[in-house]
Amino acid sequence: MISEIFTKQFIVPSSVIDIRNHVNNLAYMEWCLDIAEAHWSLKAPKDFQENYVWYVIHHAIDYKAEAFEGEELEISTWIEKNEGVKSERRYKIKRIKDNKTLIEAKTVWCLLNVKTLRPTKITEEISTLFL
Repeated sequence: MISEIFTKQFIVPSSVIDIRNHVNNLAYMEWCLDIAEAHWSLKAPKDFQENYVWYVIHHAIDYKAEAFEGEELEISTWIEKNEGVKSERRYKIKRIKDNKTLIEAKTVWCLLNVKTLRPTKITEEISTLFL
């Protein structure tokens, strides 16, 4: 079940630049988490958002190249698969000017009931939100 690809473009702000004058590695993780949450907020009806919450249980990033302040980047995300209570989401961040891939990442998310904070099976209705 590979979902549609959700994409956003943005400019690297000075606030994420580290002492080596390139994007701090943690910023890439934050951008991945932010786009995943934006994708859920865009696709999930209000009642889903009120009744379910996603928690990260695994995150992995492969760093391929550096990015610098002021560069225009594109981040893409999609759901690779849903299984039981877990969803594997993939990410790619690339630099617009040369189409260079900067990172590839994946996150395994667990769906929880917002009231009990207990894992909840991902229904077909939730899965099909992203097709």
